[in-house]
Amino acid sequence: MSTYTGLSLFSGAGGMDVGFKKAGVNIVWSNELDKDACNTYEANHPESTLFRGDVRNAFNELEVYKGTDIIFGGPPCQGFSVAGKMDPNDERSTLIWTYLDAVRIIKPKAFVLENVSALAKLEKWKDVRTKMFQIANEMGYSCYPFLLNSSNYGVPQKRERVFFIGLLNKDIDVEKMLKRINVQEKPTKTIRETISHLGPAGSPNNPHTCEARITLASNPVLRKSPYAGMIFNGMGRPLDIEGIANTLPASMGGNKTPIIDEALLYHSASDNWIVDYHSKLMEGIMPEFTDAPSRLRRITLKEAALIQTFPEDYIFKGSKSAVYRQIGNAVPCLLAQAVASAVIDELDSKPIDFNLSGQISIDSYLQKPQKNLEEYISI
Repeated sequence: MSTYTGLSLFSGAGGMDVGFKKAGVNIVWSNELDKDACNTYEANHPESTLFRGDVRNAFNELEVYKGTDIIFGGPPCQGFSVAGKMDPNDERSTLIWTYLDAVRIIKPKAFVLENVSALAKLEKWKDVRTKMFQIANEMGYSCYPFLLNSSNYGVPQKRERVFFIGLLNKDIDVEKMLKRINVQEKPTKTIRETISHLGPAGSPNNPHTCEARITLASNPVLRKSPYAGMIFNGMGRPLDIEGIANTLPASMGGNKTPIIDEALLYHSASDNWIVDYHSKLMEGIMPEFTDAPSRLRRITLKEAALIQTFPEDYIFKGSKSAVYRQIGNAVPCLLAQAVASAVIDELDSKPIDFNLSGQISIDSYLQKPQKNLEEYISI
């Protein structure tokens, strides 16, 4: 495998960078605006030159890094997110153009632009996608969006993201790239397997518990699964200890922080309180109490970080709420590593075993000419 240089934009706490470094990318320059995230990034990635501030103020500095092999990053997604306002006029939505401006300056061999799945799937963003492809093509890149679920790549979380992969002066063979991505698939641990070794919340190896009160919703929103819907007040949903988490909210902290049954996690109870309570609600039985039992608590910072597949010794800086936010905004490290490895294999022209199967089928990613791509991905 060749060694490639990388440039990281909108780096956040560095989750994507962890993945790209594990894939073998040498990150030479990075950028982040948030002060706490900058401090976290520098504590873990001292080898990279970090520009603190608006990347648009660093374009002159970027000239030095022309010819860097890979640019990667996830421009802020609140303007595109279903969980956000979905406002095309949100200033943060324009930062994808800033990202592409940086690509124009650097002219890397490849770029990887990460964002929420809605940007690839919704008709609402069709014009944005079309413009992205046009700009990429004008710069000499073929570009294609790959929708990936992090749970297929060793991440104990159902977090779906889109990765727009661009290759310079080279057509993207979608089937080949999907095979390269499929090769990166790995088994996923359960929540119990991921975090139970840390010990109970508040213990030396697992401090910093969110103390937001857990109360039962008076008008619960029910789904078939007890781990979906809204059976508690706030946006924090319970985690299935024997399964994997739903997407950790970017706005974690307070009552938006996911909930876990500590007694069940550490085997001091054999019953599943959340499942039993949900069953009663489904039967139309409403409780007479409003407070959840003390065995339920919010996940800790360290638990949240491990669910995002950050290394256990990763250093986070800032207040408790700032760290929750940094973790929630991050790209899961193992997902980033899978994408980076696939891109590197493509740049290396690594042979492909077309007999391999995987979670993603080419049948769901029909290869079409670039001009017809919109017709396909807006379905």
